[in-house]
Formats: sequence, C-alpha cells, structure tokens
Amino acid sequence: MIAALAGIFLCQLLGESLCRFFALPLPGPVVGMGLLFFFLLIRGGQGEKAVPKPLAAVSDQLLGHLSLLFVPAAVGVMRYFDVLSQYALLLTVTLVVSTTLTLAATALTFQLLTKKS
Repeated sequence: MIAALAGIFLCQLLGESLCRFFALPLPGPVVGMGLLFFFLLIRGGQGEKAVPKPLAAVSDQLLGHLSLLFVPAAVGVMRYFDVLSQYALLLTVTLVVSTTLTLAATALTFQLLTKKS
C-alpha cells in the first residue's frame, strides 16, 4: 500500500515538475494523473489486471474521502464571498452557457459514436 501511495505521489510530483519546467497552463496533478494513466497503459493488462491491487485499494480509499478535498475550496468561496457576489450575474450566465455547451457537445459526440457502432 505504501508503494502504491508513493507511486501516486510520484506521478503528481512529476506532473507538477513538468508543468513548472515547461510553463504548461495545466494543473500539475492533472498532468500527473495523465502520467499515471500512461504508465498503466504501458503496463498493459485487461480487466482487473490493468490496475495493480494495491493501487486499486489506495485509490478506493482516497476516493472514499474525496469530500474532504473540497473543504479548502469551500473556505475560499466563503472568504471571497463579497467578490463572488459582485460578479454573481456574470458567473451564473457563464456557468449556464458553458454547461449547456458541454452537454450539447457530449450528446452530439455520443450520437456520432453510436451511429458508427
């Protein structure tokens, strides 16, 4: 379990390092997650063998406590509530439009893919 957790943190560290070194406009943990996915693809395997059991166990534990990771974001929202309320209308319109566009793009992609198969 320790090795699996160290592997996850190593991928995050590599992702963070790559983002800083190449000045990528992406969060380091996202790049690290992509690296972990890439390493799992290289490792190969089908079904349950695709992900090692210790890594799956650690991942399940982390996902089980995922709600704790939202506490800092909620604190940030409360801290900047006055700024957010100043731009509430603009933020609401932006969220509605971006969500609608995302749903439309997903639906169109799904339709295209189901027609091909």
